[in-house]
Amino acid sequence: MAKTLTGIVTSDVANKTITVTVTSRETHPIYGKQYSVNRKYAAHDENNEAKIGDKVQIRESRPVSKRKAFVLDHIEQKSRGSIELKDEAEVK
Repeated sequence: MAKTLTGIVTSDVANKTITVTVTSRETHPIYGKQYSVNRKYAAHDENNEAKIGDKVQIRESRPVSKRKAFVLDHIEQKSRGSIELKDEAEVK
């Protein structure tokens, strides 16, 4: 069975490629303290569907290129979009 990961798209600049950041909590083997670890994966997005901020699920596949061994499975949640501040209105 192929490994599946869930993460947030942090880059969609490249054609048919997205960068997904997966955050996980790990426990230190000696001290027992929990800490968060961020890992980045390059995933193949055939139709350029995913955008920055989307929560996606990726699955392991045969290597598509040197760095890409994951394929976009599906988009779990679309991003809400960025907030743009309007310029201050001119008062005459």
